[in-house]
Amino acid sequence: MQVFALVGPSGTGKSHHAQAVAYNEGIDTILDDGLLIHGSRIVAGFSAKREPTKLQAVRRAIFTDPQHVAAVRAKLEELDPPRLLVITTSDRMLERIRQRLRLPAPTRVIRIEDVATPKQMARALKARTLEGKHVVPVPTIEVKKNLPGILVDPLHYFFPRSGRGRALGRGEKSIVRPTFSYIGRLSIGEGAICSMARELLRGLPGLAKVLKITVESEKHELKLDLDVATEGFAPIPPVLVALQQRLKEGLEELTGLVVREVNVLARAVLLPSRQEEQTWEGQ
Repeated sequence: MQVFALVGPSGTGKSHHAQAVAYNEGIDTILDDGLLIHGSRIVAGFSAKREPTKLQAVRRAIFTDPQHVAAVRAKLEELDPPRLLVITTSDRMLERIRQRLRLPAPTRVIRIEDVATPKQMARALKARTLEGKHVVPVPTIEVKKNLPGILVDPLHYFFPRSGRGRALGRGEKSIVRPTFSYIGRLSIGEGAICSMARELLRGLPGLAKVLKITVESEKHELKLDLDVATEGFAPIPPVLVALQQRLKEGLEELTGLVVREVNVLARAVLLPSRQEEQTWEGQ
């Protein structure tokens, strides 16, 4: 395996230019901020952008966690890519990552100045400093699936034609707001979350009524407790499982927060024939 490195200070647009570098060098596997990316998929690792502080983010990015190291190394051995692009902020960081993941010495070290203009780097630094924006070099759907607690927007781009005769390429990367962004934490009122939850559950087969919703929030995570009434003759367990799944996926999509728990209690059954409720104990 040949190792290529893209090196530059934080906030200068390395992840933004990563796909172009990989495209030009014939690389399909990227190691960026703790994530192992193969093609357009996150295949292993844990993103530094999920850490609550910048210090913890740095530790994650340089692989200080043995379990993190083991997972990424195992996937690299499985994939056995001919070329790997490692994105780092310094030569020292590159060496730490290389040693911890037991990677060969880099074949080529590419500086951000080699692929980005001063104007592009200044614009990237401004977005990072003033708006807390970071880039992840994978499509938005992949970020949402693997990093549900992060606000994310898609960014489409085209690869320039090269002298190798390749056609114009098209791809997507993602702009994210990490947990440790210094701008502050996203705050959404309990009433707003309850309203979103009720709207998400509207029309769910087998659900007659949402009786009560309690929301607990801590940092960037949510916990919901619900009391509901189900429709008569509907199998209760599948209804409750579908409710949990819809709330988790829907609220994470709408708010960018992690839904840690959705606890549901079936308090009543609404019989459609007589339009009356019978209380179920222990459901």
